[in-house]
Amino acid sequence: MAALAAAVLALGACGTDSVPTPGPAKIDVDTPQLRQLKQEAGVEACRPGDGEPVDGGLPDVTLPCFGGGRDVALSSLRGPLVVNLWASWCGPCRKEMPVLEEFHRRYGDRVGVVGVDFEDPQTLSAMDLVRTSGVTYPLLADPQGELQGNAPFPARMGLPLFAFVDEDGTVELAAGGVDSVDEMVALVDEHLGVDL
Repeated sequence: MAALAAAVLALGACGTDSVPTPGPAKIDVDTPQLRQLKQEAGVEACRPGDGEPVDGGLPDVTLPCFGGGRDVALSSLRGPLVVNLWASWCGPCRKEMPVLEEFHRRYGDRVGVVGVDFEDPQTLSAMDLVRTSGVTYPLLADPQGELQGNAPFPARMGLPLFAFVDEDGTVELAAGGVDSVDEMVALVDEHLGVDL
């Protein structure tokens, strides 16, 4: 009995202080396979902006280009621009991505589109969705959810989500889930004041 008590005391001395805390999971958004799939899909290169952070603008967070390419400091981006947060596991995202691609094809010379694959550990599934949706606009990745709770993004975000960025870099957020290019045109008019 004394031996058992000594063992319990010895085990009880091991606290969580001596156990390392695991960090975030490593999700690689730039692999040779993802690069090849991105190239085959015809996705455009990521283009960093040239602006400085502004009050009411995108957060000063740098995200990697999904499928390889230059990292982009979000706060450097200027509009008129639509930033779409999506994930492969999000049903409404899957439905609206072809609509966003059609919007991009029609109006991309006047209003840019950038997608952000948000908190999505399934990188191959995400790139397959890009391919099947026909998406060619630039894509960033936020696998660790750095945007969540980083103003202007809320602490709890539902997807899909739009961030409309004006010429000065200020942002208005709106829920996604568009069904048509006309609906997207109306949102751009409402949030960016651009008449397409």
